[in-house]
Amino acid sequence: QVQLVESGGGLVQAGGSLRLSCAASGRSFSSRAMGWFRQPPGKEREFVASIHWSGGRTNYADSVKGRFTISRDNAKNTVYLQMNSLKPEDTAVYYCAAAASGGYYPLSGWRAGPNDYWGQGTQVTVSS
Repeated sequence: QVQLVESGGGLVQAGGSLRLSCAASGRSFSSRAMGWFRQPPGKEREFVASIHWSGGRTNYADSVKGRFTISRDNAKNTVYLQMNSLKPEDTAVYYCAAAASGGYYPLSGWRAGPNDYWGQGTQVTVSS
């Protein structure tokens, strides 16, 4: 069993930065793919970024490439999302997810599903 707790959300002006953190408890964090997803108001949840369990491979949605950076510290069981040059369209609830099974990371990047582990979400609001 894995529990995920996100933090770092808040209100920021357009062009600003935020850093989200996701602290994981449970087993085998260092063998699990991790990812960030978001749900804008009135829209479906969407992929933002994912990271290989080693940290050596990352994938991003086109909408955040060059602005967001995902990273992880396996010694601290934590994954991060550094968000720069924020735009109003980045406003959403941001969710952290962990793969239910370790040792899996496709070349196109990992996408979480309903059977994976999810955090409770943290609100990010970008004002114009």
